[in-house]
Amino acid sequence: MSVETTVPGYLAGTWQLDLIHSDVSITARHFMVSKVRGHFNDFAATIVTAENLLDSSVTATIQAASIDTRQDQRNAHIRSADFLDVENHPTITFRSTGLRPNGDDYKLDGELTIRGITRPVTLDLELNGISPDPHGGTRIGLSARTSVLRHEFDINFNPLMETGGAVVSDKLDVALEIEAVLEQPAS
Repeated sequence: MSVETTVPGYLAGTWQLDLIHSDVSITARHFMVSKVRGHFNDFAATIVTAENLLDSSVTATIQAASIDTRQDQRNAHIRSADFLDVENHPTITFRSTGLRPNGDDYKLDGELTIRGITRPVTLDLELNGISPDPHGGTRIGLSARTSVLRHEFDINFNPLMETGGAVVSDKLDVALEIEAVLEQPAS
C-alpha cells in the first residue's frame, strides 16, 4: 500500500514548527497524589518527510529555561541544578533515528539529550493530518507521547515525604502537539 493511500495529502518536504499552534509539556506526580504540568514556551523543530514516509526524520531543540509550571518558585527550582541545570545545559534536544508503523499510527525512535546525557526514547506518534491552510501554505499535525525517567538523565533530586513517598515522581510523561508548515516541497 502506498503512502498516498494511507496518508491523505502526504507530501515529501521540509516542515518548520508553528510555535503558536504547538505545545510541548511534561507531567510529574507531586506528593504522589496529584499531577503537576509544565509547558516549554521556547522550542523549535524541523520535520523532513521523505518520499517513503518511514524514511522521514525530526530534529528538535527546547530551551530548558522556558519551562512554565504557572508558579515562579517551582519554575526557578526546576531550572536549578536540582533538575534541568539550565545554566550549564541550556537546551534539551531530540534527534530521530527511525520511524516504524504501529497499527494506524507510528513509533518514532530517537535520541533525547537532557543535561548533556543522551538516552534512546520511543514516542507513540499519531499523524493527525496534512492539509492546505487559508494562507496558501500546507500544514501537518502530529501528536506524540512518551515517558522518561528523571534518574536516567542524572536528575536525582528526590526528597521523601514523612509517609515514605517521593515528593516528585521519577517518571515524567511527555506530550507533544505539533503543527508545522511546509517550507520546501521535495523536488
